Amino acid sequence: MGSAEVGDDVLDGDPTVQRLERLGAEWLGKAGALYVPSGTMANQIAVGVWARGGDELIALADAHVLLFEAGAVGALHGLQSATVAGHNGAPDLDELRARIRPDFIHMPTTALISVEQTHMSSGGRVVPLASLQAIRELAREHQAPVHMDGARLANAVVASGTSARDWAACADSVSVCLSKGLGAPVGSLIAGDDEFLERARVVRKRLGGWMRQAGVIAAAGIVALESGVERLAEDHRLARELAALFDERAGFVSPPDQTETNLAIVRLVDFELAGQPMDAPTLAGLLGEEGIGVMALQADVLRFVCHRDVGPSDLERLSSALDAILGA
Repeated sequence: MGSAEVGDDVLDGDPTVQRLERLGAEWLGKAGALYVPSGTMANQIAVGVWARGGDELIALADAHVLLFEAGAVGALHGLQSATVAGHNGAPDLDELRARIRPDFIHMPTTALISVEQTHMSSGGRVVPLASLQAIRELAREHQAPVHMDGARLANAVVASGTSARDWAACADSVSVCLSKGLGAPVGSLIAGDDEFLERARVVRKRLGGWMRQAGVIAAAGIVALESGVERLAEDHRLARELAALFDERAGFVSPPDQTETNLAIVRLVDFELAGQPMDAPTLAGLLGEEGIGVMALQADVLRFVCHRDVGPSDLERLSSALDAILGA
Protein backbone atom coordinates (compact mmCIF):
# COMPACT_ATOMS: atom_id res chain seq x y z
CA MET A 1 0.00 0.00 0.00
CA GLY A 2 2.83 2.37 0.88
CA SER A 3 4.49 1.97 -2.50
CA ALA A 4 1.31 2.02 -4.62
CA GLU A 5 1.42 4.12 -7.76
CA VAL A 6 -1.43 6.63 -7.53
CA GLY A 7 -3.19 9.16 -9.71
CA ASP A 8 -6.53 10.92 -9.52
CA ASP A 9 -9.34 8.44 -10.02
CA VAL A 10 -11.81 11.31 -10.52
CA LEU A 11 -9.84 13.04 -13.27
CA ASP A 12 -7.12 11.20 -15.20
CA GLY A 13 -7.41 7.88 -13.38
CA ASP A 14 -5.46 6.03 -10.73
CA PRO A 15 -3.29 3.25 -12.22
CA THR A 16 -3.54 0.98 -9.17
CA VAL A 17 -7.32 1.34 -9.05
CA GLN A 18 -7.45 0.55 -12.75
CA ARG A 19 -5.32 -2.55 -12.24
CA LEU A 20 -7.64 -3.75 -9.47
CA GLU A 21 -10.69 -3.14 -11.65
CA ARG A 22 -9.19 -5.13 -14.53
CA LEU A 23 -8.25 -7.95 -12.16
CA GLY A 24 -11.75 -8.08 -10.69
CA ALA A 25 -13.44 -7.98 -14.09
CA GLU A 26 -11.24 -10.82 -15.35
CA TRP A 27 -11.96 -12.91 -12.23
CA LEU A 28 -15.69 -12.40 -12.71
CA GLY A 29 -15.72 -12.73 -16.48
CA LYS A 30 -17.32 -9.31 -16.94
CA ALA A 31 -16.44 -6.49 -19.33
CA GLY A 32 -15.30 -4.24 -16.52
CA ALA A 33 -15.58 -3.27 -12.87
CA LEU A 34 -15.62 -0.16 -10.69
CA TYR A 35 -13.93 0.22 -7.31
CA VAL A 36 -16.21 1.66 -4.61
CA PRO A 37 -15.92 2.21 -0.85
CA SER A 38 -18.40 -0.41 0.35
CA GLY A 39 -20.61 -3.35 -0.53
CA THR A 40 -23.72 -1.35 0.27
CA MET A 41 -22.68 1.32 -2.22
CA ALA A 42 -21.92 -1.35 -4.83
CA ASN A 43 -25.41 -2.82 -4.43
CA GLN A 44 -27.05 0.60 -4.48
CA ILE A 45 -25.16 1.56 -7.64
CA ALA A 46 -26.62 -1.52 -9.30
CA VAL A 47 -30.11 -0.62 -8.10
CA GLY A 48 -29.65 2.93 -9.38
CA VAL A 49 -28.52 1.70 -12.80
CA TRP A 50 -31.29 -0.82 -13.37
CA ALA A 51 -34.31 0.88 -11.82
CA ARG A 52 -36.13 4.21 -11.71
CA GLY A 53 -38.43 5.76 -9.14
CA GLY A 54 -41.71 3.87 -8.92
CA ASP A 55 -40.20 0.60 -10.17
CA GLU A 56 -40.13 -2.58 -8.12
CA LEU A 57 -37.26 -4.72 -6.87
CA ILE A 58 -37.76 -8.42 -6.12
CA ALA A 59 -35.57 -10.05 -3.49
CA LEU A 60 -35.67 -12.56 -0.67
CA ALA A 61 -37.50 -11.31 2.40
CA ASP A 62 -34.22 -11.62 4.36
CA ALA A 63 -31.93 -10.22 1.66
CA HIS A 64 -29.11 -7.94 2.75
CA VAL A 65 -30.15 -5.30 0.21
CA LEU A 66 -33.52 -4.98 1.98
CA LEU A 67 -32.69 -5.64 5.64
CA PHE A 68 -29.21 -4.24 6.22
CA GLU A 69 -28.77 -1.23 3.93
CA ALA A 70 -30.77 1.32 5.94
CA GLY A 71 -33.74 1.38 3.58
CA ALA A 72 -31.60 2.70 0.71
CA VAL A 73 -33.73 1.06 -1.99
CA GLY A 74 -36.63 3.35 -1.09
CA ALA A 75 -34.76 6.34 0.30
CA LEU A 76 -32.26 6.74 -2.55
CA HIS A 77 -34.11 5.35 -5.56
CA GLY A 78 -37.83 5.58 -4.78
CA LEU A 79 -38.43 1.89 -5.35
CA GLN A 80 -40.89 -0.44 -3.75
CA SER A 81 -39.93 -4.02 -2.95
CA ALA A 82 -41.63 -7.35 -3.48
CA THR A 83 -40.28 -10.18 -1.35
CA VAL A 84 -40.22 -13.93 -1.89
CA ALA A 85 -39.58 -16.85 0.40
CA GLY A 86 -36.68 -19.20 -0.09
CA HIS A 87 -34.56 -21.92 1.45
CA ASN A 88 -31.00 -21.19 2.57
CA GLY A 89 -30.77 -18.25 0.22
CA ALA A 90 -32.33 -19.93 -2.82
CA PRO A 91 -35.53 -18.07 -3.79
CA ASP A 92 -38.62 -20.15 -4.46
CA LEU A 93 -38.79 -20.12 -8.25
CA ASP A 94 -42.58 -20.47 -8.49
CA GLU A 95 -43.11 -17.64 -6.02
CA LEU A 96 -40.58 -15.51 -7.87
CA ARG A 97 -42.38 -16.15 -11.14
CA ALA A 98 -45.66 -15.07 -9.55
CA ARG A 99 -44.10 -11.82 -8.24
CA ILE A 100 -42.95 -10.60 -11.66
CA ARG A 101 -45.37 -7.89 -12.78
CA PRO A 102 -47.24 -8.01 -16.07
CA ASP A 103 -46.99 -5.07 -18.46
CA PHE A 104 -49.95 -3.15 -17.03
CA ILE A 105 -50.16 0.60 -16.51
CA HIS A 106 -51.67 0.24 -13.06
CA MET A 107 -48.72 -1.78 -11.75
CA PRO A 108 -45.05 -0.99 -11.11
CA THR A 109 -42.45 -2.38 -13.45
CA THR A 110 -40.34 -5.30 -12.24
CA ALA A 111 -37.05 -3.52 -12.81
CA LEU A 112 -34.62 -5.81 -11.02
CA ILE A 113 -34.30 -9.23 -9.39
CA SER A 114 -31.64 -9.36 -6.68
CA VAL A 115 -29.95 -12.55 -5.46
CA GLU A 116 -27.28 -13.04 -2.79
CA GLN A 117 -24.20 -15.30 -2.79
CA THR A 118 -23.38 -16.45 -0.17
CA HIS A 119 -26.61 -15.80 1.71
CA MET A 120 -25.78 -14.02 4.96
CA SER A 121 -29.03 -14.47 6.90
CA SER A 122 -28.95 -18.25 6.51
CA GLY A 123 -25.40 -18.36 7.82
CA GLY A 124 -23.29 -18.01 4.69
CA ARG A 125 -25.00 -20.85 2.83
CA VAL A 126 -24.02 -21.35 -0.81
CA VAL A 127 -26.98 -20.90 -3.14
CA PRO A 128 -26.89 -23.78 -5.67
CA LEU A 129 -25.72 -22.89 -9.16
CA ALA A 130 -28.77 -24.57 -10.72
CA SER A 131 -31.06 -22.30 -8.68
CA LEU A 132 -29.30 -19.14 -9.84
CA GLN A 133 -29.24 -20.35 -13.45
CA ALA A 134 -32.99 -20.97 -13.33
CA ILE A 135 -33.57 -17.47 -11.97
CA ARG A 136 -31.42 -16.03 -14.76
CA GLU A 137 -33.48 -17.83 -17.40
CA LEU A 138 -36.76 -16.70 -15.81
CA ALA A 139 -35.51 -13.11 -15.73
CA ARG A 140 -34.54 -13.27 -19.41
CA GLU A 141 -38.04 -14.46 -20.29
CA HIS A 142 -39.40 -11.30 -18.68
CA GLN A 143 -36.56 -8.98 -19.80
CA ALA A 144 -35.64 -8.21 -16.19
CA PRO A 145 -31.99 -7.83 -15.16
CA VAL A 146 -30.49 -9.80 -12.28
CA HIS A 147 -28.08 -8.30 -9.76
CA MET A 148 -25.96 -10.59 -7.60
CA ASP A 149 -24.96 -9.31 -4.19
CA GLY A 150 -21.72 -11.26 -4.16
CA ALA A 151 -20.26 -9.74 -1.02
CA ARG A 152 -18.99 -13.21 -0.06
CA LEU A 153 -18.80 -14.66 -3.56
CA ALA A 154 -15.19 -15.73 -2.99
CA ASN A 155 -16.39 -17.93 -0.12
CA ALA A 156 -18.87 -19.60 -2.48
CA VAL A 157 -16.07 -20.19 -4.98
CA VAL A 158 -13.91 -21.95 -2.40
CA ALA A 159 -16.75 -23.90 -0.77
CA SER A 160 -18.26 -25.14 -4.02
CA GLY A 161 -15.33 -25.40 -6.43
CA THR A 162 -17.39 -23.39 -8.93
CA SER A 163 -15.48 -20.51 -10.52
CA ALA A 164 -16.35 -16.88 -9.93
CA ARG A 165 -17.01 -16.60 -13.68
CA ASP A 166 -19.65 -19.33 -13.56
CA TRP A 167 -21.39 -17.74 -10.59
CA ALA A 168 -21.22 -14.27 -12.15
CA ALA A 169 -22.67 -15.56 -15.42
CA CYS A 170 -25.97 -15.92 -13.56
CA ALA A 171 -26.31 -12.14 -13.23
CA ASP A 172 -26.12 -8.94 -15.28
CA SER A 173 -24.25 -7.13 -12.52
CA VAL A 174 -22.22 -8.47 -9.59
CA SER A 175 -20.83 -6.88 -6.46
CA VAL A 176 -17.84 -8.34 -4.60
CA CYS A 177 -16.58 -7.24 -1.20
CA LEU A 178 -12.82 -7.10 -0.79
CA SER A 179 -12.89 -6.25 2.91
CA LYS A 180 -14.64 -9.31 4.34
CA GLY A 181 -12.94 -12.69 4.20
CA LEU A 182 -10.57 -11.52 1.48
CA GLY A 183 -9.01 -9.26 4.09
CA ALA A 184 -8.55 -5.84 2.46
CA PRO A 185 -9.15 -2.91 4.84
CA VAL A 186 -11.77 -1.26 2.65
CA GLY A 187 -13.55 -1.50 -0.68
CA SER A 188 -15.78 -3.44 -3.04
CA LEU A 189 -16.15 -3.93 -6.78
CA ILE A 190 -19.26 -3.64 -8.93
CA ALA A 191 -19.01 -5.33 -12.33
CA GLY A 192 -21.05 -5.61 -15.51
CA ASP A 193 -21.03 -4.89 -19.22
CA ASP A 194 -19.94 -1.63 -20.84
CA GLU A 195 -23.43 -0.12 -20.96
CA PHE A 196 -23.97 -0.92 -17.29
CA LEU A 197 -20.62 0.60 -16.32
CA GLU A 198 -21.28 3.81 -18.20
CA ARG A 199 -24.40 4.39 -16.14
CA ALA A 200 -22.75 3.05 -12.97
CA ARG A 201 -20.10 5.77 -13.10
CA VAL A 202 -22.84 8.39 -12.99
CA VAL A 203 -24.60 6.74 -10.05
CA ARG A 204 -21.27 6.30 -8.22
CA LYS A 205 -20.61 10.03 -8.65
CA ARG A 206 -24.03 10.89 -7.22
CA LEU A 207 -23.41 8.67 -4.21
CA GLY A 208 -19.97 10.18 -3.58
CA GLY A 209 -18.07 7.03 -4.46
CA TRP A 210 -15.16 8.57 -6.38
CA MET A 211 -12.09 8.45 -4.13
CA ARG A 212 -9.28 10.48 -5.73
CA GLN A 213 -5.86 8.89 -4.94
CA ALA A 214 -7.43 5.58 -3.99
CA GLY A 215 -4.50 3.46 -5.15
CA VAL A 216 -3.21 3.23 -1.59
CA ILE A 217 -6.27 1.16 -0.59
CA ALA A 218 -6.85 -0.44 -4.00
CA ALA A 219 -3.40 -2.02 -3.66
CA ALA A 220 -4.70 -4.04 -0.72
CA GLY A 221 -7.62 -5.13 -2.87
CA ILE A 222 -5.19 -6.51 -5.43
CA VAL A 223 -3.43 -8.52 -2.73
CA ALA A 224 -6.83 -9.73 -1.52
CA LEU A 225 -7.85 -11.06 -4.93
CA GLU A 226 -4.45 -12.50 -5.83
CA SER A 227 -3.65 -14.22 -2.53
CA GLY A 228 -6.75 -14.13 -0.34
CA VAL A 229 -9.18 -16.46 -2.07
CA GLU A 230 -7.74 -19.92 -1.46
CA ARG A 231 -6.98 -19.24 2.19
CA LEU A 232 -10.72 -18.84 2.82
CA ALA A 233 -10.83 -22.61 3.27
CA GLU A 234 -9.10 -22.05 6.63
CA ASP A 235 -11.93 -19.78 7.73
CA HIS A 236 -14.50 -22.37 6.67
CA ARG A 237 -12.83 -25.09 8.74
CA LEU A 238 -12.61 -22.82 11.76
CA ALA A 239 -16.29 -21.83 11.44
CA ARG A 240 -17.31 -25.50 11.52
CA GLU A 241 -15.21 -26.02 14.64
CA LEU A 242 -16.81 -22.96 16.22
CA ALA A 243 -20.28 -24.27 15.39
CA ALA A 244 -19.43 -27.61 17.00
CA LEU A 245 -18.18 -25.81 20.11
CA PHE A 246 -21.69 -24.43 20.67
CA ASP A 247 -23.67 -27.37 19.32
CA GLU A 248 -22.26 -29.68 21.98
CA ARG A 249 -23.53 -27.40 24.77
CA ALA A 250 -27.10 -27.45 26.10
CA GLY A 251 -29.24 -24.51 25.03
CA PHE A 252 -27.52 -24.00 21.67
CA VAL A 253 -28.18 -25.33 18.17
CA SER A 254 -25.43 -24.87 15.58
CA PRO A 255 -24.99 -27.99 13.42
CA PRO A 256 -21.45 -28.02 11.99
CA ASP A 257 -22.64 -29.81 8.84
CA GLN A 258 -24.81 -26.77 8.06
CA THR A 259 -21.87 -24.38 8.36
CA GLU A 260 -20.66 -24.18 4.77
CA THR A 261 -18.45 -21.10 4.72
CA ASN A 262 -17.03 -18.59 7.22
CA LEU A 263 -20.23 -17.74 9.12
CA ALA A 264 -21.38 -19.77 12.11
CA ILE A 265 -25.00 -19.22 13.12
CA VAL A 266 -25.82 -20.15 16.71
CA ARG A 267 -29.45 -20.39 17.83
CA LEU A 268 -30.43 -20.15 21.47
CA VAL A 269 -33.12 -22.71 22.33
CA ASP A 270 -34.61 -22.46 25.81
CA PHE A 271 -31.29 -21.03 26.92
CA GLU A 272 -31.11 -20.07 30.58
CA LEU A 273 -28.44 -18.65 32.87
CA ALA A 274 -28.86 -19.02 36.62
CA GLY A 275 -32.37 -20.25 36.00
CA GLN A 276 -33.38 -17.17 34.00
CA PRO A 277 -34.08 -17.04 30.24
CA MET A 278 -31.39 -15.22 28.28
CA ASP A 279 -31.59 -13.78 24.77
CA ALA A 280 -28.87 -13.44 22.15
CA PRO A 281 -28.17 -9.70 22.64
CA THR A 282 -27.59 -10.24 26.36
CA LEU A 283 -25.27 -13.16 25.75
CA ALA A 284 -23.42 -11.16 23.08
CA GLY A 285 -22.87 -8.44 25.69
CA LEU A 286 -21.48 -10.92 28.20
CA LEU A 287 -19.16 -12.37 25.56
CA GLY A 288 -18.07 -8.84 24.72
CA GLU A 289 -17.01 -8.34 28.33
CA GLU A 290 -14.79 -11.39 27.86
CA GLY A 291 -13.21 -9.90 24.72
CA ILE A 292 -15.28 -11.91 22.22
CA GLY A 293 -16.95 -9.90 19.45
CA VAL A 294 -20.19 -11.36 18.08
CA MET A 295 -23.35 -9.95 16.49
CA ALA A 296 -26.87 -10.76 17.63
CA LEU A 297 -28.84 -11.04 14.39
CA GLN A 298 -32.14 -11.79 16.13
CA ALA A 299 -33.40 -12.23 19.67
CA ASP A 300 -32.36 -15.89 19.55
CA VAL A 301 -29.55 -15.85 16.96
CA LEU A 302 -25.84 -15.09 17.22
CA ARG A 303 -23.62 -14.69 14.15
CA PHE A 304 -19.92 -15.47 14.42
CA VAL A 305 -17.54 -14.62 11.57
CA CYS A 306 -14.20 -16.33 10.96
CA HIS A 307 -11.56 -14.39 9.02
CA ARG A 308 -7.82 -14.05 8.57
CA ASP A 309 -7.39 -12.41 12.00
CA VAL A 310 -9.09 -15.29 13.85
CA GLY A 311 -7.33 -18.58 14.58
CA PRO A 312 -7.51 -21.73 16.72
CA SER A 313 -6.30 -19.89 19.83
CA ASP A 314 -9.33 -17.62 19.55
CA LEU A 315 -11.62 -20.64 19.69
CA GLU A 316 -9.87 -21.61 22.91
CA ARG A 317 -10.54 -18.11 24.26
CA LEU A 318 -14.19 -18.41 23.20
CA SER A 319 -14.54 -21.78 24.92
CA SER A 320 -13.01 -20.41 28.12
CA ALA A 321 -15.28 -17.33 27.97
CA LEU A 322 -18.33 -19.54 27.60
CA ASP A 323 -17.26 -21.67 30.53
CA ALA A 324 -16.82 -18.55 32.63
CA ILE A 325 -20.25 -17.20 31.69
CA LEU A 326 -22.03 -20.53 32.11
CA GLY A 327 -20.21 -21.32 35.33
CA ALA A 328 -18.94 -24.61 33.88
